[in-house]
Amino acid sequence: MGKVTPKRHTAEFKAKVAVEAMKGEQTLAELGAKHGVHQTMIAAWKRQAIDGLAGIFSGEPQDSKGLGDEEKEVTQLHAKIGQLVVRRDFLAKASGR
Repeated sequence: MGKVTPKRHTAEFKAKVAVEAMKGEQTLAELGAKHGVHQTMIAAWKRQAIDGLAGIFSGEPQDSKGLGDEEKEVTQLHAKIGQLVVRRDFLAKASGR
């Protein structure tokens, strides 16, 4: 058996399914069967959509807010990688390698 890779869905697809879930005309199980997505994923997308609605009316652009958080995380991760490289080099030198 080969390695199973998860499907990647576009933002448009997720939004479409989330809106259908918010309408409540079909159950999550029915929507899952219709779109080929597990119902827990649909519930997560619906939750993300509902949480994101408040940001639309807050006056702040949603993209720049999320992008800043991602940039901060990347910066922190790069700093951590740098620390680990320095430690590795120090320990390698101390052990005589």
